[in-house]
Amino acid sequence: MNFLRKLAFWSIAVIFPLPLVALFETESGDPDRLKNIIVLGLVAYCWWLLAVLLSARPGWLDRRVGLPAIYGLHGMLGVLALGLAYIHSQNSYAPSALARDLGEWALYGSFGLLCFSVFFLSGWLVDRSQLVGRVKALLEKVVRRQLSVWVHRLNLLVIAAIWLHVHLLGRASEHFAFMVLFDFYTVSVLGVYVWKKWISPDGYLTGTVRSNIARGETTRVVTVVLDRPDARIRPGDFFFLRFEGSKAIGKEWHPFSVTGDSQKELTFTIRQHGDYTRKISDVEVGTRVRLEGSFGRFESIVQGLDDDTPLVLLGMGAGIAPLLSLAAAHHKRRPIELLWSVRRPDDPYYGDVLDEFVRDSGGSMRVTTRVGRFRKEHLAAALSPHAVEKGAVFVVGPNPAVLASRSTLRRVGVARRRVHDERLTM
Repeated sequence: MNFLRKLAFWSIAVIFPLPLVALFETESGDPDRLKNIIVLGLVAYCWWLLAVLLSARPGWLDRRVGLPAIYGLHGMLGVLALGLAYIHSQNSYAPSALARDLGEWALYGSFGLLCFSVFFLSGWLVDRSQLVGRVKALLEKVVRRQLSVWVHRLNLLVIAAIWLHVHLLGRASEHFAFMVLFDFYTVSVLGVYVWKKWISPDGYLTGTVRSNIARGETTRVVTVVLDRPDARIRPGDFFFLRFEGSKAIGKEWHPFSVTGDSQKELTFTIRQHGDYTRKISDVEVGTRVRLEGSFGRFESIVQGLDDDTPLVLLGMGAGIAPLLSLAAAHHKRRPIELLWSVRRPDDPYYGDVLDEFVRDSGGSMRVTTRVGRFRKEHLAAALSPHAVEKGAVFVVGPNPAVLASRSTLRRVGVARRRVHDERLTM
């Protein structure tokens, strides 16, 4: 995402609270110091609402900035809102005891939920520390991901507590126009969230599992035939999947990338490394599937490149899935250098597909497969000087490996702005 697009996206955090803040400033007759402290609380509340709105994963916004950017702003809003709320609580007073208690409960609750979410739902710590990652893996045997998601949703109770807190404060509730707009903000955001998550009848695609095949010891290839084709699906996209009616696996949403470029028959390459994905092998043919998406900006980035710009596709393990989709769409159109790191010599289960792409490319596509991670000397040997200097690099794999690969690519000479990934972390 270029700088101007990123700046425009993050400006939402400034624009969203402005109408509410401006109306309060106009109507309130409080001293300036008290008014400014109240404004800090209003901005914090608006940022919590905006974070809820972003958590609905609006598809139109994903296509413009990418879901990782949406998650990033979602997480940052939670941190910044807590900071403003703390300043607000330490420098203001509430005549009503209930209003004061609600404000304190909301503050402490949001702090606890933030700490929980940073550990269990984000990669800020886990992706950068092997020790923290091992502790999380151990705790996830008890605190499953679906439980983590529902705990995170307790932020809705925090918002409800703040909403009632404001209604009990005379210095706010006495201003009719302000309270109408305040309630409009709250009801609109929560209404959109509830509609998107639980009510919307046409918000999801549906399909049926046609095959579920083992590829290596720890990988499954699951093919889902959609009830109807979806022209919005593009190479490199991913979906959130939920298997329904299967006793083998829970009804949890998990993200998986599409392998291939079909808009009717979707293939997902899934590495079995967690409690949920280990159950994928037991999903029966004929199981119904609900799909949210598609998401992803890889194809949009490719479409914005010059025709002679090489694509460098760096996949680790099952991270080859979206890159194979990109290669299928572009191996006859532009130069491609695909690098695939695997754990075992028998893991390159898509070797025959890649060989076919290389033959059909007329010499414009090269494939390098390696057992173990690509380190600096391996990348320097595998990549052409033109790819290092001009190539658009797409990196997919486990989050810690993606971060390490980005660092290695910079040491090889690849500019940071030309490296793209879609780590789903807040």
